[in-house]
Amino acid sequence: MIRELAKNIIYTGVAGTGKTYQLQQIAKQYTEILPVANADELLKALLKPLSWREVICLVFLDERKKGKSLLKVAEITNNLFFVTKLKINHREKAIANTAWSTLQQFSPADSKNVLVKNKSSQSYFDKDDSSNWFLLADSLPLLADLQNKLDDYQAAIHSQFQPNYLQPKLERFSFVSFHQAYGYEEFVEGIRPHIADNGQMSYRIESGAFLRLCQQAKHDPSHRYAMLIDEINRANVARVFGELMSLIEPSKRAGQTDSLSVNLAYSRQPFSVPSNVDIYASMNSQDHSLAPLDMAFRRRFEFIECQPQPQLLGKVMANGIEIDLAKLLTALNERISQNLAKDSQLGHSFLWGIDSLHALSAAFSHSIIPQVAQACQQHGQILQAIFGQTFIRLVDNKKATGFMAQQAGFDIHTRALDDPNSYLAIYQSAQ
Repeated sequence: MIRELAKNIIYTGVAGTGKTYQLQQIAKQYTEILPVANADELLKALLKPLSWREVICLVFLDERKKGKSLLKVAEITNNLFFVTKLKINHREKAIANTAWSTLQQFSPADSKNVLVKNKSSQSYFDKDDSSNWFLLADSLPLLADLQNKLDDYQAAIHSQFQPNYLQPKLERFSFVSFHQAYGYEEFVEGIRPHIADNGQMSYRIESGAFLRLCQQAKHDPSHRYAMLIDEINRANVARVFGELMSLIEPSKRAGQTDSLSVNLAYSRQPFSVPSNVDIYASMNSQDHSLAPLDMAFRRRFEFIECQPQPQLLGKVMANGIEIDLAKLLTALNERISQNLAKDSQLGHSFLWGIDSLHALSAAFSHSIIPQVAQACQQHGQILQAIFGQTFIRLVDNKKATGFMAQQAGFDIHTRALDDPNSYLAIYQSAQ
């Protein structure tokens, strides 16, 4: 029996400091590699814990790899993942209805081609005028964990020379990404439509991600389980956790001296959080447009700040000139702290993996300058103080190029982006 107190930890920091990466590394600590007899068992291990929504998302992710993004319902139901899930669930009837109801339930409320009620708060699919279904681009960031599972599965299937790959993973964790529409129904429990074998629709109470994990942990007290939450402050945590707010405190867990139990909102079943469930989350401290965490919620967590780590960055050679990315990031963050605030700094991932002048130019124009521009509310003079006159020119709004620049009265000097000396000037002037 595990007696260790549960961990409640939130990794906080500015964008690009590796908070999500930290969660992914933690997930490995709650993963066990199991032997598998054959590829069929590997496929079942992948699909068994997935919901129908996740299976259909998996079908789309699989087809996208093959260059196909538009699918008819028949193509979805004939996909190997869908067919195998049917066998796992012993489903023989109303096969098309299973796909239809799931696609419709998770379509946008304002969809022009999917006109049904009782849709989920988070949409994943939509349909065009030719009845082709597609995966919404906005849903892709929410499918990172599912994409990783697909990649692992396909790597195992296609690897003929590394038999160790043919081992399914027993994952004792659940990974979710909070967003503004995420609620109690997705996290704890909610009412969901259900299609019976005779095609009749009914509604039943289904467990959410956290409740499912807790149910697993309760029946496996000799192992620790983890709830991993990316961008926890993107949702209203008081609404998401509901009556479980007080139960997640380590001293209030099941089996502890001061343990608490409540009746769940929909099922009215008594529930307490197992002591072998740890909660890890990430939080962007920079985005002040997100919901601030409730003080009662904050005191139940340990906060670990993730700092920019410029020492992890390398160097770029361009036209015989060496650009030191660590010095570049350090100088930029010093200027940002002086002209804005420390919580507007840039994380090292903005320059991670940069190995050419072209890649550095793209990072500056598409990520770094827009990120800082948003932090300073498009203030041209502040941008110029941070990046210098070489990169930023103050211009008449009418003469500025690009929508963002026209609104703020500044222009990005595109020639500077391709000149290695422009980057040297940022950190050499600070030395």
